[in-house]
Amino acid sequence: MKTDCTALSIVLGLVSALAVCAQENPEVAPRAIPVNTGPNEVARFLAGMPVSENSPLAPLTRDPAWQSHAAFFEEQFSKLHLRQLQKLHGWQATYLPESLQPIPVVFYMFSGPDFLYVDQFFPRAAVYVLCGKEALGPPPDPLRIANLSGALGNLENAMKSSLSTTYFITKDMKVDLHEQNLNGVLPILYACIARADKSITNVSLGSLNSSGAFEEAAPGRKGGNTPGMRIRYTDNQSGSAQTLYYFTTDISDGGIKATPGFLKFCQRLGTGASFLKSPSYLLFESGFATIRNFILDHSNTVVQDDSGIPLAYFDSNKWTLRFFGVYFGPIDVFKQHYQPRLSELYEETNPPPLDFGFGYRWNYKEANLIVATRK
Repeated sequence: MKTDCTALSIVLGLVSALAVCAQENPEVAPRAIPVNTGPNEVARFLAGMPVSENSPLAPLTRDPAWQSHAAFFEEQFSKLHLRQLQKLHGWQATYLPESLQPIPVVFYMFSGPDFLYVDQFFPRAAVYVLCGKEALGPPPDPLRIANLSGALGNLENAMKSSLSTTYFITKDMKVDLHEQNLNGVLPILYACIARADKSITNVSLGSLNSSGAFEEAAPGRKGGNTPGMRIRYTDNQSGSAQTLYYFTTDISDGGIKATPGFLKFCQRLGTGASFLKSPSYLLFESGFATIRNFILDHSNTVVQDDSGIPLAYFDSNKWTLRFFGVYFGPIDVFKQHYQPRLSELYEETNPPPLDFGFGYRWNYKEANLIVATRK
């Protein structure tokens, strides 16, 4: 979402001021996105961005509910760019320029729908793998929404915490699979991709089988145990084709044992980078050893805050660690995961400051960031 390379698309085209009545279509069960609408048009609509003049969604952009939504997102993303992203880009150019180079895959465990930040830190990855316990939700179809104002309000509420802090609050993304109310992960990912100046070319819902192969959903086909989706899109600045996967899955040791397809899928993608932000200090727990070891074995670079992999697991013979910001320890709810050695290293090395928030410490004056690079 950089102004030059991965720019935020913050200029909203003029839309007619003519107010029309919100749709009064009866609410129906969700269905696949109509071919004549297309996922990219839907993504732009949800992101509060102009759609093409001949789009079936164009009349809805004259609805006051959508115009209010577009103004809200325009303001919020503009503030985010000024407060966070342009400062992140300055830091990145100085301290992590290698993250701007092409990379085969980025693993973002415990991500939820946070495409926004992984795209900022690794904008040229060929493949992104995101996962969480949050469900996808129904495929968004604005033409079948009975209460447009309410649905767009749900989307705004789901994204508010991420736009104002740096992380999503899971309870804000509660899914009702029987209503077109724009809950769940899918509408959020659509909006973030559009705001990142990407054009969606294809969306496939499906699941992973026990062997780790992604199988598209099809009538009569029994899906695997790990539901997910694949979104193919083009970066509008570079023209590069990229792919995002999201899977709803449990990546605790027990969850991986019960449904091994996700880890097998990731193993097929080889080695790349990993990104960890606000994962609730789960990798400190003994019940997450499998995914912790996978990250360490399949990453040449790990970007995280102190809530990611504990310092003790980075073998000094294999990894070089760099620190940024300040370490005040975990927020109160996670205070049991304070790392005395990390505090010592921060005091000894006097790391460069951060001027953007990261993780649970969304106030930049309290934030920390750790970059681990394989030797």
